Amino acid sequence: MLNSFVSALSALRANGTAVDAVGNNLANLGTVGFKKSAVHFRDVVGDVMSGSGATQVGSGVSAPFTPKQFNQGSIQTTGGHLDAAIQGEGFFILRASAANSTSASVSRRMYTRAGNFRVDSSGFLISQTGERVQGWSLNTSLNAISTSDPIGDIVVPVGSSRPARATTNIQADLNLDGSATAGTVFAVPIEIYDSLGNPHVLTVSYTKTANPGEWDINATMPADSGTVTFTPAQITFDANGVLQTVPTGPPAGSLNGIAIDFANPAVNDIADLTYSIWNTVPNPPDPGVPRITQYSQPSAASSVSQDGAPAAQLVGVSVGDGGKVLAQYSNGSRVEVARLALATVRNPDTLIATGSNNFVIGAETATPTIGEANTGGRGAIVSKSLEYSNTDIAEEFTKLIIFQRGYQANARVITTTDEISQETINLKR
Repeated sequence: MLNSFVSALSALRANGTAVDAVGNNLANLGTVGFKKSAVHFRDVVGDVMSGSGATQVGSGVSAPFTPKQFNQGSIQTTGGHLDAAIQGEGFFILRASAANSTSASVSRRMYTRAGNFRVDSSGFLISQTGERVQGWSLNTSLNAISTSDPIGDIVVPVGSSRPARATTNIQADLNLDGSATAGTVFAVPIEIYDSLGNPHVLTVSYTKTANPGEWDINATMPADSGTVTFTPAQITFDANGVLQTVPTGPPAGSLNGIAIDFANPAVNDIADLTYSIWNTVPNPPDPGVPRITQYSQPSAASSVSQDGAPAAQLVGVSVGDGGKVLAQYSNGSRVEVARLALATVRNPDTLIATGSNNFVIGAETATPTIGEANTGGRGAIVSKSLEYSNTDIAEEFTKLIIFQRGYQANARVITTTDEISQETINLKR
């Protein structure tokens, strides 16, 4: 009979722990990146009163397991430029520095699903509690990001500027009117930049000749901006309005030899501006994709572009889809300066929670594998969004009722056992 006290008391403790776990799950309904805890009870092997298991009496329940459940939480759009959510498997990787690490080591690696990041005063991309986000930064000498390199702190170029870049290539997607008569001129103004970032208007003119499907191309600039030297070129089209002229370049499909002598002596002249008239050049049987057509529609340019840019200041930083960290400059350009790394863990339920939605590896945790999003089983990174708690309120309330009844029932076992004990004691009287 004493076992009934032991069993009931263990059940009170176990159900109390279960209620604690449910309460914690419900308390974090709105917590970014929170993962709920499950509750798994285990019985205690009882006394064997004979050699038969049929007479074995249990001794209650041990403290329950409360492993984290890493199923997907709801993803909500926030509009925050530095917010990022993981759709699928994986964790963001953080490095806790000595200032905010409880470890005796100088730093340690942590893992989280919470992507509500920010930039500190030194330009480090950090979590809300100050851990530094890990990934790959731009190699400025190669002007590229190599995801095969070791990961490290992501540093945003706070307060940086980008120097001006002189235009070296222009291109325009347009249609020339197939019904135009000889002498018809269609002009396309293109804004280009000199070495100091000053804008200039270069006008590319297309003049219809007397020959079918043939146009002359020339380029000019206002005298107060500079002088353009360009041997007029000709382009021809077949009866279907498809461009037949394929300049050899370089690069292939581009007209060369446009030289600009700027009026401002403080800037560098442009010795060889290229004009691309093909998107992809023909490579039989592939006909290629020309930028210029000649159909019986009014002459019009659908888009013009060039590769120059004025000097610019950094005005913002954002995390894009796929984990790209983008620096936005005052001239409208956006440059990828880093990329977030993701880690996958084969048995994430063995990770140890350290608070603030962060985890560290435990003794039984498999070695995390690190890579970029959408590779190696890692999920996608969704920009301007956050993953919220995976707690299901209806499910937790159901559990709460079950654990409450379990607690009440075992409290009743204790009072009943106490009454039986009193009856036994009274037998002596």
